[in-house]
Amino acid sequence: MRSSAPKSINFYLPSFSGILLILIFPKFDLELVAWVALVPLLLSISMTDDRKTAFHSGFIAGFIYFLGTTYWVVNSIYYYGHLPFFLSVMILLGMVVTLSLYIGLFSFLYHFILKNIPLPSSLIAPLLWTSIEFVRTYLLSGFPWSSLGYSQYRSLPVIQIADVTGIYGISFLIVAINAAIVDFFMFRKTKRMSLILGPVLSIILLVVTLGYGFLALKESDAGKVIKISLVQGNIEQDMKWNQKYQREVFNAYLRLTRDSLSHNPDIVIWPEASTPFYFGRDKEYTDELTSFVKEHKIYLLFGTPRVKSFEKGRYTLANSAYLLFPSGEIKGIYDKIHLVPFGEYVPMKSVLFFVDKLVVAIGDFSPGERYEVFETPKGKFGLVICYEIIFPGLVRKFVKGGADFIATITNDAWFGNTAAPYQHFSMAVLRAVENRVSIARAANTGVSGFIDSKGRILKASGIFHEGTYTGDIRIGPRKTFYTTYGDIFTYVCLGLTVGFYFLAMAYKKP
Repeated sequence: MRSSAPKSINFYLPSFSGILLILIFPKFDLELVAWVALVPLLLSISMTDDRKTAFHSGFIAGFIYFLGTTYWVVNSIYYYGHLPFFLSVMILLGMVVTLSLYIGLFSFLYHFILKNIPLPSSLIAPLLWTSIEFVRTYLLSGFPWSSLGYSQYRSLPVIQIADVTGIYGISFLIVAINAAIVDFFMFRKTKRMSLILGPVLSIILLVVTLGYGFLALKESDAGKVIKISLVQGNIEQDMKWNQKYQREVFNAYLRLTRDSLSHNPDIVIWPEASTPFYFGRDKEYTDELTSFVKEHKIYLLFGTPRVKSFEKGRYTLANSAYLLFPSGEIKGIYDKIHLVPFGEYVPMKSVLFFVDKLVVAIGDFSPGERYEVFETPKGKFGLVICYEIIFPGLVRKFVKGGADFIATITNDAWFGNTAAPYQHFSMAVLRAVENRVSIARAANTGVSGFIDSKGRILKASGIFHEGTYTGDIRIGPRKTFYTTYGDIFTYVCLGLTVGFYFLAMAYKKP
C-alpha cells in the first residue's frame, strides 16, 4: 500500500515531534509542551495507509528525540574513554538508532492496530507507548533515559499518581492527552462518533489524576526528622585517580566534612568513588579515614571501588559504598548491582575489543547481588549508586526491604557541562514519589540535593561547585501500592497491548 499523505508530511511532522520531545526535558524544562509533543507524529501516522511509512515516521521522531537528549554520551566517551571523536560520534549514533527503533515499533503497531480495529487513538496509543517504554527499561540491560513521564518532575499534582502506577502512569497520561487531541482532529474530519469516547475518557483520567495529586499534596508530612550533610568535592574526572592528586583530593573531602559538622548532621554522605584509593586495601589512607570518623564521631557513607578477588593476574572489583559508624566499624557494604554498559564494563567485549570502560580502575567490575539496607540509630536506608536511580524496580526493592529513605551517590563529572546531570537528578524525583520516601543525593560535581516523599526538591546544588549541603528529611514506614505490588499497571498495559495486537491480526484487512 502507498501513503495517502505527501511524503514531506511523513518527514516534517515526525521531525517536529522529535524537536518538541527534546524541549520537555532538562535543561529546557518546557514540561507543558509534552502534552502536545506527540500530536504531529500521531497525525502523520493517521494520514498514511502504509505501515512501513508509519515505522519510518516513528524512527525519524525517535532519532531526533534521543539524539537531542543523549548527545552528552559523546562528551563521556571522547574525553574520558579516550576514543577518537569520530568513533565516539559513531557509538552515540548507534545507541540513538537502537533507541529510535522503539519509537518506530510503537508507530508501526499503532498504525497496524488502528487500521484494523475501529477504536479511538487515545485508547490504543497510551497502552502501546507505556508497554514499549517498560520494555526499553529492562531489555538488554535497559536504558530508560528520557522516558516521557520524567518531563513532569516539576508538575507535582501530575506525578503523585506514580505511587500507584510508577513512572509509567505519567507517560500513559501524557500520551492519552496527545492522542485525544488527534482523535478530536480525526472526528472533525470523519464525524465518526466512536472517536469521542477516547477523549472523554482521557479528560476524566486527567481530572482524576489531578484530584488525586492535589489531595496527596495536602496530606501532612509524618515521620521523624533526620539531618544529613552531603559533600560535593567537585573533583575533575581526570584528577580522581591521578596519583599526583591523591592527597589533595582526600584532604578536600576531609576539609569539607569538617565544615559540615557545624550543622551536627546525623549522617555525612560522600559521592560515588569519592575516595582516591581502595578502602581496606590502601592501609595508610584507610586508617586515616577510620581515625577521622572516630575522632569526629560521625556516621559516614562513602563510595569507593572494592577489590573482591584477584585471580590469574586480574582484579575483580565492585563499585561499592561503605557505612562507617562513629566507632570506626564497618556496619554495611553495598556493591552496585546494575552496572553501566561501557562505563563499568564493556558488553560483547570480544567484538568491541577496541573499547575500554570509562571508569579508570585496576580491574574489571562485577555486579553486586544483595539489596543491602543500612541501619543506623536514626533509621534504615537503601543506597543506589549513580545509574541505578533510573530503574524504578531496583529502587523499589530497597524500600520494600525496609528502607525508610533512599540515599543515592553518583559521579556525574564525565557528563561535563551538559543537560545530563540535570536529567539524572530529575529522575530521582519520581523514585521518591513512587515509594513515598525522601531521597538524599550526593554527587561529585552536582547535582546534589534533597527530595521529599512528595517529589518536592528541597535543596539542589549547582554543578561544578565545591561545597557541603545540609538538610532535614522526614522518614516514615509508609509503603505505597507501587512499593508493595510493583508494575501491575504496566503489566495490564502489556496484556491489553498484546490482546489488541492479536485482535487486529484477526481482523486484518488485505
